[in-house]
Parts: sequence; structure tokens; C-alpha cells
Amino acid sequence: MDLQALSFVELKDLLAQVQAEIGQREKAEKAEAKSKILELAKAHGLSLDDLFKQAESKAKKPVEAKYRHPTDASQTWSGRGRKPLWVQELLDQGKTLEELAI
Repeated sequence: MDLQALSFVELKDLLAQVQAEIGQREKAEKAEAKSKILELAKAHGLSLDDLFKQAESKAKKPVEAKYRHPTDASQTWSGRGRKPLWVQELLDQGKTLEELAI
């Protein structure tokens, strides 16, 4: 197909047709994938609840705080990752991490 030979209106119409076809194929592929997933789960004796429960159980639990601001208890830090600004400021003032420990 020579796109250069098409008029602006023809190109817009072609675009609309392509977008409609993409939408239909996307729905069909999702339906086929869903069917395959259900069939595979059923073949192995699994329900969808079994699959989702496993995914939920692997979710990471939040890490408990190890350090707390001495005057603002709402500011805590787990000790992982980059030091929060309030921790660095207190360390610069001469405090130690042991003094901030919970």
C-alpha cells in the first residue's frame, strides 16, 4: 500500500480502521490468554484464588523503624537506604545513631 498516494481523508479513515482492528484483536488475544490461564490452572488443580493467595503472601512486609527523631516521634527510619535529612542533620550536630535508636 502506497501511503503517499492516499489523501488526508483516506489516511484518517485508514487510521480509524487500524485502531478499531487493534482494539478487536487486543480483546481477542486477552480472551484467549484468559482461557489458556484458566485451562492451565484447572489442569494442575489450582483455582484462581490459589494463584492470587500465593501472590499476596509474597508481598513484602514493611520494615520496622530502628531510629526515631528525639523530639518528633512521627519521624522514623528503618536504617535501610539513604539517611533521611533529619538523621543527617542530627548526626552533623554530634548525635550518634545509638542515641536515635528506638
